[in-house]
Amino acid sequence: MEHIVILGNGISGITAARHIRKLSDKKITVVSAETEYFFSRTALMYVYMGHMKFEHTQPYENWFWKKNKINLKQGNVIQIQGAQNMLIFDNGETLSFDKLIIATGSKPNKFGWPGQDGKGVLGLYHKQDLETLEKVAPNNTVCKRAVIVGGGLIGIELAEMLRSRDIPVTFLVREKSFWDTVLPPGESEMINRHIRNHHIDLRLNTNLDKILLDDQGAAKGVVIKETQEVIECSVVGLTAGVSPNIEFLKESNIETNRGVLVDAHLRTNIPSIYAIGDCAEQRTAIGNRNPVEAVWYTGRMMGEVVAQTLCGKPMKYQPGHWFNSAKFLDIEYQTYGWVFAKPKEHEKHFHWRHSDDTKCITINYNKDSLQFIGINTFGIRLRHEVFDRWLTQKKDVHYVIENLREANFDPEFYAHYEAEIKTAFKASHTVHTLHTN
Repeated sequence: MEHIVILGNGISGITAARHIRKLSDKKITVVSAETEYFFSRTALMYVYMGHMKFEHTQPYENWFWKKNKINLKQGNVIQIQGAQNMLIFDNGETLSFDKLIIATGSKPNKFGWPGQDGKGVLGLYHKQDLETLEKVAPNNTVCKRAVIVGGGLIGIELAEMLRSRDIPVTFLVREKSFWDTVLPPGESEMINRHIRNHHIDLRLNTNLDKILLDDQGAAKGVVIKETQEVIECSVVGLTAGVSPNIEFLKESNIETNRGVLVDAHLRTNIPSIYAIGDCAEQRTAIGNRNPVEAVWYTGRMMGEVVAQTLCGKPMKYQPGHWFNSAKFLDIEYQTYGWVFAKPKEHEKHFHWRHSDDTKCITINYNKDSLQFIGINTFGIRLRHEVFDRWLTQKKDVHYVIENLREANFDPEFYAHYEAEIKTAFKASHTVHTLHTN
């Protein structure tokens, strides 16, 4: 019986295991060094905030794995011997495979800061990070201040978590505005204001110089690079992005760049080995997508695709139109299609912001053909399937504006803003037309 080993039990690896089982009777072993059972990584913050218990983050009962003949093995793999189809564990154990799926995910970035490996210095990625945070920041008596380094989605989640326990937070962001490499200026500046309105000490254009440690090797403060100011704190969150977790592949003959290099079928340079999820890097970029995508839903899709291929139905990874969602404290964010921080040549942004400063949209379109390219929405829920259809049908921006009501996903009795948005768009478009005539 063919033995498929899956290295990593996140959303990518577990989706692959479930779909291989649906399609075949192959022997399946899932290897993880983190936890025995699969859990929802994106729900970790809600455990700390008291909204759920850790067991609530596990989508499947513990008996599910044995019933579905999915073997679980806990262990830390330190080497893959591709020629021998063999995994080597740190305790000397080995495990042979016929096919291997590498799904080892990401790890938080560290940039060689002095003190970065001290006690109380952590990311927010693994279950172990949550356990550490509970020890070092149970309340604002034990943790009188935390400093977060890096202004992405994980940073804002960690800030919200700490503020839920009334722990003062200083947020160091090296960019001139929050997440301005991704968000257009109007959106980024609105989020700056929203962060500060939540009593978070947001420091823009600010870099970390070093982390100060006490005699026990625990964090006691940070030094700001630009001013040499010392900020006393006992917790330092390192949230300056993530990178593929592939250090253990250095001694293998598996080709890597930032991630494990894969073709359209998610196959590495070794025919029996595949890679999926955050740790995989497309040899040929797909449209405007990054070759490495640390996104939950793309990891799930890759798991489904590789399962089809390994069960005799070769399938290419085709993720379709880009979309994503997140939450900035109280403001929900969704994006469909492409809206870049700065419009590209032949592109134009229409930006609308509500007077309460917690809702806005940005629509990106081709200024020549008027074809709709993408939308960002903050504080207004919009339907994924509607925008997916409009992007496929290549609708123009006027059609999108006129039919925004169809895309609204807010519950009944919520206020609607389509008329206001339509009026603002017509006004901006009239001004643009006048300027170009």
